[in-house]
Amino acid sequence: MTSATRRLDGYGAGLVREIALAERVKEGLTRLYRLDALPHVGDFVTLAEGEDRETLFVRDSGEDLEIELRMPKLGATEVALHDASLDPLCQIIEGVSHFVYLAARSERRRETTQLELEIQAEVDKYVVLAHGLPGFSSRTSEKLRRRLFTDVAYVHDEDTDEGERYRVANDTAARFTEKLERRYVEHARVVPMRGELRAFFEMGLEEKLRAAR
Repeated sequence: MTSATRRLDGYGAGLVREIALAERVKEGLTRLYRLDALPHVGDFVTLAEGEDRETLFVRDSGEDLEIELRMPKLGATEVALHDASLDPLCQIIEGVSHFVYLAARSERRRETTQLELEIQAEVDKYVVLAHGLPGFSSRTSEKLRRRLFTDVAYVHDEDTDEGERYRVANDTAARFTEKLERRYVEHARVVPMRGELRAFFEMGLEEKLRAAR
């Protein structure tokens, strides 16, 4: 991230665990996608208020791209895939994915869309959580995909712009990760799977939609 991208209002008070996790997620995605080093996530983080969900605020002044990432607090205990409390963890991963993707696009002077951000974030949630599973296999991959993309509830109604965007992102990521599972996870082909993930990251919106079909 160059000087053209800087923090809007990131102080991260009361989010020590959350920022530490966000930084690990950022470093993992940076390595996977072979990106240049990015600033510390904590410099951009503020605490989401009340029941508010993860939100990325962006202000483009023409010369500077200013970012604020609001994140929820994690629960008090570790979570498993079936726990409802997995949601705050997923929100943090999603927010970091937005941060990384937007920073990478800004660095290369490439535009992006909200749908593109959401699709990438859904894929990144699968990637990050899969990496943390012991003995990852096609069985555990299927369980993870079901937890992320099937057993879900939406905040926004289907007939709203936000509702449609999140449903398209969910469906696209579900289809793409299922392809990954068939092609690579079943046969433990980790290296080529990373290559396909990197290619997907570099794709624009229409290419991402086609890759998931």
